[in-house]
Order: sequence, then structure tokens, then C-alpha cells
Amino acid sequence: MGSFKRLTATALLAAAALAQQAYAQQTIKVGSINPYSGPMALYGTEVGRGYELAVERINAAGGVLGRKIDLVRGDAATPQQGIATVEQLATKDKVDMFVGTYASAVSNATSDAAARYNKLYWETNALAADLTDRGLPNFVRASPSSAHFSAGTVDTVRDLIAPALKKDLKDIKVWIEHEDSIYGSSIAKEQKRLFDLAGVKVVGMGSHSSKSIDLNDTVLRAKQTNPDVLIQTGYVPDGNLLLRTARDQGFKPPAMLWVGTGDTAETLESLGAASIEGLLIVGYTRIDVPESFGPGAKAYLEAYRAKYKMEPIALQGLAAYVGMQMLFEAIQSAGSTDLDKVRAAAAKMDKPVGTYANGYGTKFDQNFQNQRVFTTTMQWQGGKLYSVYPKAAVSPGVTLKSLARN
Repeated sequence: MGSFKRLTATALLAAAALAQQAYAQQTIKVGSINPYSGPMALYGTEVGRGYELAVERINAAGGVLGRKIDLVRGDAATPQQGIATVEQLATKDKVDMFVGTYASAVSNATSDAAARYNKLYWETNALAADLTDRGLPNFVRASPSSAHFSAGTVDTVRDLIAPALKKDLKDIKVWIEHEDSIYGSSIAKEQKRLFDLAGVKVVGMGSHSSKSIDLNDTVLRAKQTNPDVLIQTGYVPDGNLLLRTARDQGFKPPAMLWVGTGDTAETLESLGAASIEGLLIVGYTRIDVPESFGPGAKAYLEAYRAKYKMEPIALQGLAAYVGMQMLFEAIQSAGSTDLDKVRAAAAKMDKPVGTYANGYGTKFDQNFQNQRVFTTTMQWQGGKLYSVYPKAAVSPGVTLKSLARN
């Protein structure tokens, strides 16, 4: 009998070891939701590259929970396509969770679809306030919201533009223009509220479709109010079109501030260096920040160049990379890929600003919006972009140049 018990115990231990080995060999499947086709594919792909670099880094270190990460791409150029993609990844590809997204409207639809399959949706880039305000039970946003971009806009006007124009803040006049999806609308609404609180004169607001092909009326309306600052929140196509239209109409307000766009080579190539000289942009952290501000930014840049044989296309990639790192940390802390356990682990995350490569930290509020995130401000100078705000993000020798454009 004793021999039988020993054999049984040995068999059970062997079976447990085999089960553990089989578990370790399983991958954690993460569905990556972004526009990988269509007019926004360039930037959806850049977000995807940030994910890829984060996955390669963690897999080289042994993975998460002893399991490798398997990134499964899901193309979502529109909300409708996104819903179908989530269904496919959840049912056919059997992903454990989702990560996204370049466009807020897509994130809104796909995260809701993921909730129907009880799957975590970890947001790294989409900005609309509604994404966290709605209280979706599967949603976590590791990146800034529209409120952070709005606050960054007002901070830039107060700390950079008003002093450069030698005006008191209460004497500054701004025109707020935005694309009309939940992304642009939520930022513009909060910008207006914050400017009103600061005593800044909002002389007008306008909205347009990101697919607009003619913004002449928009520029005419703004021009008639004679603003000190023209502020635009949108995507690359409409942002470039507005710059081009303003140039062609000879509209040269003392300062122009673009929010969330205007910071890529696509804008430089479309407008030329002279047309965007002095243009300010509120956006994600640039890779040119000092290592003291963003520890690991240089390592990210080196890894990007080595893998893709080119310079980063847009700043969204670094934000995606950091957001994915936060997800891995939450899974590891949870000891599971279970939705509720990962969210519970995220709720306990507490890392100071300056922890990650873009300067972020982690501390989530009751709506699972990361509070230790922010924007930085950059400026086109001689056909190149430089971080100019906040001071800690500015590299030695870089200063704010004239806001006037040719």
C-alpha cells in the first residue's frame, strides 16, 4: 500500500509539472486594435510599432507570468470595422485582452464591443473624455485624456505665448478650432472652460470634419475676430489643410498652436519649413527629452531604429510603448489575465512621474484614468522640432524662438 501511495504521489507531481510546463508554453494573446489601413494607417501602424517594441522587450526578458506575449493585429479604420474586428479576435483568435487605439471614435466602439466578451481594453493613446467618464467596466486608460491636452493648451498660452507676445493673460484673444468627432469636441469644450476660468478671451469657436477638403470659410471666420492665438485640434489631414488655407489667405495671427497633430514629417513635407516656422504643438512626449525626464527614451529610439531602419514617424509610438509596459506590469501584479484581477492590480499601481521613457508615472482614479500623465509642447524651428515646455523636458541649448511665421 505504501508503495502504491508513493507511486500515486509521484504521478500527481509529474502531472502537475507537465501541466505547469504546458501553461508556461501558452502565450498571452493581446489584440492590438488600430487603423492599419485607410487614411490613418500611418499613425495606427506607428502605435502598433510601439506595441511591438514593448512586446519584444518583455519577451526577451522571459515574458509575463512566465508566458510569452503574442500580439494579434486587428484592423479598425472605422468604428463599424472595429466592432467586427473585436468579434473576430475574441471568438476566432481567442485573445485574452485588447490594447488600442489611435482614434477615439474607434476606441469608443471597440472597447464597448470588448466588454460584451468580458475582455479587458487597455487604452494607450485615444483621448476623448467619454472613454473613461462612461464607466465601462473593462476599460483602463494608461495615457492622457482630452483633459490633459486641454490643460496643456492653456498652460502653453499662459507660460509661453503670453510672455512671448508681452501681453497679460487676460488680454490674450484665442480662436478655438477643432475637428468634430468626440476627440476634437471634448478637447475644445474643456479648452473653452479652462480659458474662461483663466480670464482669457475666447473670441470664437469653430468645428469641421477631419475629412474636410475646403476650410476657407473656417479661416475667414477666425480671421475676422483678429485673435492673438489660433488653436486647432484635429488629425493630420485637416490640420495640414488649415495651415495651408491660412497661409494662402495671408492669415498670420501672432501665434498658432496645434493640439495633437502637426508634429510629423508629413506636415513639414506638406507645408515646407518656412510656413510652419514658430508653430507650437501640444502633444505627446518627444524622444529628444533629457534622460532625467524620460529614462529609457534613448533606448526606445535605438530599438526603433534597429528594427525599422528609420526614424520614428510620430510621437504616438512612444506613448504606446509605455502604455503597453504598464499593462504588462498590471498583469504581472495580478498574477492573471482575468479582467477583474488586472483592473484591481491597476487600481493599486503607484509609480511617480519620471518612471517611464516619456516621463509618465502611474496612479489611476476611480474611472481608471491614469493621473500621472501629461503633455509637452514643441516648436518647429528651422524645419526641426524641439521640446520647449515644460522646462524639465527641454534639452540643453534649446530655447523658444519667435512665434512669427513667414
